[in-house]
Amino acid sequence: MMMETTTDILTEKAALLRKWCLIPTTIAGSGHPTSCLSAADICAVLFDRYFRYDLAEPLNLYNDHIIFSKGHAAPLLYALFGMAGAYPLEDLKTLREYGSPFEGHPTPNFRYADAATGSLGQGLSVGAGIALDSKRESRDNKTFVLLGDGEMAEGQVWEAADFAGYYKLDNLIAIADVNRLAQSGQTMFGHNTQAYAQRFEAFGFKAITIDGHDIEQIEHALNEAVNQPSGRPVAIIACTIKGKGISFIEDKDGWHGKALNDEQLQKALDEIGADDDSLRFELPKPEKCVLPKIPHRQVTDFPEVDPKKEYATREVFGEALVKVGEKNDAIYVLDGDVKNSTFTEKFMKAFPDRFVECFIAEQNMVSVAVGLSRLGKIPLVATFGAFLSRAADQARMARVSDANIKFVGSHVGISIGEDGPSQMALEDIAIFGAWPDTVILQPADAVSAAKLTANMIEHRGMTYMRTLRPKTPVFYQPDEEFPIGGCKVLRRSDKDCLTILATGITVREAMKAADSLAYNAIPVRVVDIYSINPVDKASIITCLEETVEPILITVEDHFLHGGMGDFVLAALADYKKPHSVIKLGVGNIARSGKSEELLDHAGISACRIVTRVKSLLL
Repeated sequence: MMMETTTDILTEKAALLRKWCLIPTTIAGSGHPTSCLSAADICAVLFDRYFRYDLAEPLNLYNDHIIFSKGHAAPLLYALFGMAGAYPLEDLKTLREYGSPFEGHPTPNFRYADAATGSLGQGLSVGAGIALDSKRESRDNKTFVLLGDGEMAEGQVWEAADFAGYYKLDNLIAIADVNRLAQSGQTMFGHNTQAYAQRFEAFGFKAITIDGHDIEQIEHALNEAVNQPSGRPVAIIACTIKGKGISFIEDKDGWHGKALNDEQLQKALDEIGADDDSLRFELPKPEKCVLPKIPHRQVTDFPEVDPKKEYATREVFGEALVKVGEKNDAIYVLDGDVKNSTFTEKFMKAFPDRFVECFIAEQNMVSVAVGLSRLGKIPLVATFGAFLSRAADQARMARVSDANIKFVGSHVGISIGEDGPSQMALEDIAIFGAWPDTVILQPADAVSAAKLTANMIEHRGMTYMRTLRPKTPVFYQPDEEFPIGGCKVLRRSDKDCLTILATGITVREAMKAADSLAYNAIPVRVVDIYSINPVDKASIITCLEETVEPILITVEDHFLHGGMGDFVLAALADYKKPHSVIKLGVGNIARSGKSEELLDHAGISACRIVTRVKSLLL
């Protein structure tokens, strides 16, 4: 009787992976089995020979990492960890069922997933974030990212490749599953693996092209990638066959996202011949180092503020960030080549090892932050608020990943003036506000900017803070506190006719309007809605019940739809007493001009607020 060779055993394990990708997808009646089958051989060798992981501690900092950027191949990811002993393979039969951790694409409900993937093109960036952190902290582990050839048409893949090459992330290994077929036809380069190799090499990678079904070639490539001393990230470009192992679907178009029926499944299993369900991957455990708890250290020495001066909140944010950084070494700041405008350059000078220049590549920047968050860092992503809209999908997937990212958008609204509409963030509240449990903050002065910077970092969960380009007066005393979910009443009397709810730059305008109205014997209440989400429902209702007229005027430097005004309306949805909410905001695409001109044209300047109040009361 002939003894089985190592190649034979690996072939059998790959066959078992294929089996447990096919069975669950057939039971579910949906999924992407053919995309799993093409990568089964290379993943079998990886897990059998090169992957180090402590199943009991997914957040062990010395674990290797595997990210399925081609998230539709999730059944293969689940089968890999099942064969590693994380759970019985039979559990995979709950694939895509409600409540199952085995979702259609990986999410944090699967405890071994480093990030939610499936919106294609983002996984290499997440892996780069993890690899960057490991490299800076001198951890001896590897991050593997499985890419599909179809998603390599996404620009973000090459943003990530550029980033990885620049930072010499030699602990990052990209595995490109070049199976030729995408959802609706052939991919851009088909099986031309050299085309992909040339692209990766252009970004500083060491590229290795192989037959992705030849066990010996796979093993040689992974060994070279794991042990290579070149100081470069590695890309293994594997030429594969979609549907590999099943003769009637191999390299056939029209099978993407299509599960086999029961009859086809039985025929496929007969071909695979994977009869030994006891085969397993024995993953070696790395040394143990779990995520440390982030200590709570109160920030007390905020930047000094002269109450007679005016300050831009973006600048005070930069100063406060340094103070917070002194107390918390988990903070990482990511910049998109605007650090001298967002004032994160102050943090860079103070803590260069915790600053990451991502250059003008916002999509990669956000997904790198997802990777950093996975390892217990508190990444703060700062750029112009308008440019965050370029990475809206990446931020959306960060929220699905439950990433603890702090976004700071500067230069918001038409108040930035002459730069014009391409630079004006006017939809940013609507974007971040659409995602559940995302905190949105907007300081109006220097004191609130400093305090909210600290509160934002302390809060566990995704947060977005808007900062201003123009300078604003100081409204608050240094000892004021700004809890998330609160607001501040800046002007109040027993005879207030109505309430003006303002945020950011419009707080300044509302206060000017209140002064003008008071001169005309029309007292109004002014409230600073510094916490837009969650909004202070109780205080808003109190205003309605205490003013002569139950009228709220919301004023904001944001498009009318989806901004602070809509959060106020939503908070009052079940308020039964008669009341009115009048929204003032930007109703048209703006133009270049002086800040004062633009605020007036949009109807949110002090003068226009006065006019609107008088029209309601007189």
